[in-house]
Amino acid sequence: MGNIFIAGLGGFLGAILRYVIGSWVRQLSGNHPFPYGTLTVNVLGCLAIGLATQLFEIKQVFSQETRIFLLVGLLGAFTTFSTFGIETLNLFQEGKTGLSIMNILIHLLLGLFAVWLGHRTGHWIWK
Repeated sequence: MGNIFIAGLGGFLGAILRYVIGSWVRQLSGNHPFPYGTLTVNVLGCLAIGLATQLFEIKQVFSQETRIFLLVGLLGAFTTFSTFGIETLNLFQEGKTGLSIMNILIHLLLGLFAVWLGHRTGHWIWK
């Protein structure tokens, strides 16, 4: 039961961060129809999960509860691929096929690159 609470607490904080950062980026983009807020959150989340997993693997200083809090809770709620899916579908249904395809490609490429970069950076820092 304790791990459920830990994951929930992390999820609560991750969702708040997602909302604040996503809203801020959306405002900066002038409410452009391309979902820059979600893109930013997903790329940051991918970078963070790459760094965190490398830190956990190399240094092995965090407890299982900390891993649950950060990876399952905080980052699980912070990264928003479900929102990505609905926003991509909405763009497509609105006839913005180019933006929907661009959204898929940018999320995929930048997300994978950010995970790789976080992993390599963590390896470089903590090895």
